[in-house]
Amino acid sequence: MTGITYLRGDATAPSGQGVKIIVHCCNDLGGWGKGFVLALSRRWSGPEAAYRRWHHGRADNDFGLGAVQFVQVEPYLWVANLVGQRGMRPGSKGVPVRYEALDEGLRRVAEKAAELGASVHMPRIGCGLAGGSWSRVEPLITERLVSRGTAVTVYDHGQGVFRK
Repeated sequence: MTGITYLRGDATAPSGQGVKIIVHCCNDLGGWGKGFVLALSRRWSGPEAAYRRWHHGRADNDFGLGAVQFVQVEPYLWVANLVGQRGMRPGSKGVPVRYEALDEGLRRVAEKAAELGASVHMPRIGCGLAGGSWSRVEPLITERLVSRGTAVTVYDHGQGVFRK
């Protein structure tokens, strides 16, 4: 078993061969317009459109914290819209990220990755606008994905590098 591979680069252009899943953290309010989702929308319209339909129909589907929606954007590439944050701004209940929701979502991603034989690629999910701590997110990724033998690559984009 290997650990997480860290690269400086763009998570919307994942490296390597084979089937890949790009994972990112979404909010539970249906908002899509800041952070990593903008990079996704510049490359593909499908993930945003699917997320908005999913949220709009939430009374009749599984939309909610911990849920994941898989959107195929290219023949060997999927985007996982993982609902891992409550709201969009810090408030009286702390930062928006919900670690238990990330954990459940990563469990679902692990199942899909095993089904597809896919590697998993992501920015430091839950640690940007969601306000999370990488020291709490990284062990979830290790437990849910790396321990199952799934190759995981985390991308740091541009000058801003998150610290552990």
